[in-house]
Amino acid sequence: MKKLFITSVFALGSLTAFAQEEQATEAVDAAATEAVAQDAFTEVALEEVPEAVTAMVETNYPGATINAAHKNEADQYKLEVSLEDGTSGALIVDEEGNAIE
Repeated sequence: MKKLFITSVFALGSLTAFAQEEQATEAVDAAATEAVAQDAFTEVALEEVPEAVTAMVETNYPGATINAAHKNEADQYKLEVSLEDGTSGALIVDEEGNAIE
């Protein structure tokens, strides 16, 4: 009877381990899909960035400099921005200057 009980405990334990692994795999797949969507940006000249986008950067990040701009098919812009204190980062905005997460 002890052997049957121990065997059933191990069987249930292994099933829960496989269920957790499947959920982790799904999360990785979703993150990879999002990364591919963000990689669809192509570099554009800074002169091609709409005035609404540059105005948003000037308003929300005074003294910031746009170093590079990229655009995707949905007319969204990925901007590489440097702040006065030396920090830098990336912003993704639509053509009207609204932030996109």
